[in-house]
Amino acid sequence: MPSARRATAAGAAALSAAALVGLTPTAASAHGAVFNPVSRLAACYAEGPETPKSQVCKDLVADSGTQPLYDWNEVNIANADGQHRSLIPDGKLCSANREKYRALDWARTDWPATAVAAGSFDFKVRATAAHSGTMTVYITKAGFDPTQPLKWSDLDETPVAVYNTTRTATDGYYDFTGTLPARTGRHVVYKVWQRNDSPEAFYSCSDVTFGGTGQAAATGTKAQAPTEAKIAAGAALSTVSHAGHGGDEQPPALSAEAAGTPSPLMPALAGAGALAAFAAGSLLLGRRRNTSGS
Repeated sequence: MPSARRATAAGAAALSAAALVGLTPTAASAHGAVFNPVSRLAACYAEGPETPKSQVCKDLVADSGTQPLYDWNEVNIANADGQHRSLIPDGKLCSANREKYRALDWARTDWPATAVAAGSFDFKVRATAAHSGTMTVYITKAGFDPTQPLKWSDLDETPVAVYNTTRTATDGYYDFTGTLPARTGRHVVYKVWQRNDSPEAFYSCSDVTFGGTGQAAATGTKAQAPTEAKIAAGAALSTVSHAGHGGDEQPPALSAEAAGTPSPLMPALAGAGALAAFAAGSLLLGRRRNTSGS
């Protein structure tokens, strides 16, 4: 093939590839869960997605399947940008208003729980990808009723911990200290992790029980965090993307399902196909001209 034709063909191929790359939707990244006190999702994953032990985790799998558990580090909103209260309605705090994680919003007293006491507390967050941002941790107010859906007004306005995260996490964990107030019975610790290099934010609910009698004695299953072996064993079944974290050039977009709009994949492919067809037509026309002129 003459060099001019090679150049034309290469240009057409490159143009087509560029069209496909440029128009393919970008998956949102999502990377972390609270391991102390253990979040609801992490606790159920630790029990085993295929063989959960506690009744609430069994019910979660029966309702939503095993995928939410394999995606234990993905409770996020890709374009939150600090607008947590306007994006997440009352009763949907634990799921971040995502249908995939709807079971996390169940107001039940048998969620696996972590025993705690008032005073200094060492928080531990497993970060499968580190992000620069701020973790703000809240606890429910005294007198909170765990049999009712969690509302924003249930959270004490004063955070129990605020921690600025960096783009590195020691051994995959963020460790920081907060202060738990005096409480009795069962409560919820709620974490908001807002990135400052992207509008993406992460959320989690952890069930805790304070010592005493009565309600505190009915703690149900003790929450256990997933081991590193458990995390590694389920990694192949996770659908979570870790690409582009730590300073995305463009904010990650909501999925088509979450945004309530048709998937952009088919229009993107159609556009790329049209561009490829145009390039191929130009190449064919150039060949005919060269043939007629020779």
